[in-house]
Amino acid sequence: MTTDVEGLLRRCAPQALGAVARRHQDFAAAEDAVQESLLTAAQTWPRDGVPDNPVGWLVRVAVRRLADEHREVTARRRREEVAFARDQRPADDVESHDDTLLLMLLCAHPALTPGAAIPLTLRAVGGLTTREIAAAFLVPEATMAQRISRAKAALRDADAPFAMPPTEDLPRRLRAVRHVLYLMFNEGYATSAGPELLRVDVTGEAIRLARLLHAALPDDAETTGLLALLLLTEARRPARTGPHGELVPLAEQDRRLWDRALVLEGVRLATSALGAGRAAGGHGAGEYTLQACIAAVHDQAPSSAATDWGQVLALYDRLHALTDNPVVALHRAVAVAMVHGPAHGLAALDGLGDRLGRGHRLPAVRAHLLELDGRPRDAVEAYRQAAAAATNLREREYLTMKAARLA
Repeated sequence: MTTDVEGLLRRCAPQALGAVARRHQDFAAAEDAVQESLLTAAQTWPRDGVPDNPVGWLVRVAVRRLADEHREVTARRRREEVAFARDQRPADDVESHDDTLLLMLLCAHPALTPGAAIPLTLRAVGGLTTREIAAAFLVPEATMAQRISRAKAALRDADAPFAMPPTEDLPRRLRAVRHVLYLMFNEGYATSAGPELLRVDVTGEAIRLARLLHAALPDDAETTGLLALLLLTEARRPARTGPHGELVPLAEQDRRLWDRALVLEGVRLATSALGAGRAAGGHGAGEYTLQACIAAVHDQAPSSAATDWGQVLALYDRLHALTDNPVVALHRAVAVAMVHGPAHGLAALDGLGDRLGRGHRLPAVRAHLLELDGRPRDAVEAYRQAAAAATNLREREYLTMKAARLA
């Protein structure tokens, strides 16, 4: 499958799934049918050409599959007739009606725990593989596959309608939706596996959906904070890879390449989120708003050396107290090192091994801090350990190169 077709299918999949789920009111069956239509498209479009209305094509193929099943089972035939009576829009018209946000809210149904709802949404809307989702949650792939399967079954058993949730249920569902968009963007910005560091189609879709959510809820502080965070991070993308696709760390990036329009928009949104958070009840900024503020400090600094690391550390202290997230603790250790010295940063890493699993993140940060602390031999060993654990080729190359240079 060509890269262009792959990206197009990723963009079309959630719209097709939303249209089919709305018509048939059965998420699990719709998801299976759309997956088969995507597979058919992946096999035929590169050969026969992309149809004029790709979303409509996917919907027609999926609906045809469901119709075949419905004809075999009387009860399902009756359900199909009721569903079609609700919505008679032709398949060719679905592209003008984007149900993606509604689909995300459906996946965050109260019948599902956040640990089940978020992976299901990443699969259905984000188009991420089970392996990629497992990497984001730091669990084995088999465990995540079972979790997603159980989530689909629970949603089917709940007989959840494809409609806006009740007002009292909206805040809980929004928390799950925001987390999905956050994880989706992260997977595109730092791909967990494969030959490329970035997946622009994934980050672009996450930003598009975050903009839609913000447009629907402009007064929601954390939604504003999330959009600010994504834009401020996306602003650095042009400088994040070198001419051959190699990883360029933040400290070495040419900041002249950063997208200043996105920086300005992100800073404005982060400032707005801070103000809205205070006005909403004085509980302080939420986790995405705090992360956006950290990103804003970095993006507004003229150089790495000129970064206000004291402010960054203060923000990480607040974020860590709010979330107790091991990844936050890992990033906080770097800020500690920049403010108080690398030895203090290394001490801040103690105890994180059990919480972060066997990935490359912890040894990579430890290697960096050991290098700053003037301990090249220990740093080389840590860089090699991180390279061995890295599943993304570009990250592995970078870590291997760091080890070779120090050795």
